[in-house]
Amino acid sequence: MLSYRHIYHAGNHADILKHLVASQVCRHLTKKEASFFYLDTHAGIGLYELNSDQAQLNQEFSTGIGKLMSRADLPEPLEHFVSIVKTLNPDNKLAVYPGSPKVVDHYLRLKDKMHLCELHPNDFPLLAALFPQKRRANVVKDDGFLAVKSMLPPPQKRGFVLMDPPYEVKQDYQKVVKALEEGYRRFNQGTYAIWYPVLNRRQADDLLNAVQRTSIRNTLLLELNIRGTETKRGMAGSGMIIVNPPWTLENEAKRFLPYLVEILAEDSDAHYQLRWITPE
Repeated sequence: MLSYRHIYHAGNHADILKHLVASQVCRHLTKKEASFFYLDTHAGIGLYELNSDQAQLNQEFSTGIGKLMSRADLPEPLEHFVSIVKTLNPDNKLAVYPGSPKVVDHYLRLKDKMHLCELHPNDFPLLAALFPQKRRANVVKDDGFLAVKSMLPPPQKRGFVLMDPPYEVKQDYQKVVKALEEGYRRFNQGTYAIWYPVLNRRQADDLLNAVQRTSIRNTLLLELNIRGTETKRGMAGSGMIIVNPPWTLENEAKRFLPYLVEILAEDSDAHYQLRWITPE
């Protein structure tokens, strides 16, 4: 099943959390001179045209990134991320939104390398056209879960792996945990981030419990819910499971998660989670 197209959801609340975390991880990695490797298991098209018919259908960006573009009170990590989006929209009109490859590309130095996986037959050529230089980014039409095994450990010795499958098939919930275990076994010093949707509380908690059972240490949870998680109105929120997070991320999240709840909330049951699944 390859029906999922992220263009319908680009720039929504889940994207903000995912890409804010990716931005902070990359900021941390680039504080050191040593090169790093980035693996994106489900890269999408990399850059989303918000005036497209698909993005305009529900205009999810208007209740996500659109609410943050003109605010002057953003917490510093969020301000820095929004500045990346503004750089891509120099006329101050929100026309495009960066996917995770484009967010990471903002930080990439000549010595760093991206490996971007995308299986969707319509999305892969768009991603490949966005990153035509193989020295900068290796774009492959491949199963990203398998790439965790084939591409790790990287020669750079430092790395960031983002796994954000669409979860349109339930097996993705099991596959992402197995991929985390495989990646960590091969490359335990890397930073791993798993994005997941909160469609209902039980399903999300089952994933969190499965990650906890791996006994992988130093695993932080950030979750943002813009409405109550027991409603049946689609995705109430999303979360990021981060293994070996930047040491500053927990304290940063104590500021930006409450802020995002306040600004993006759709009902009075909006809330966040910030806790260690397993401590260091």
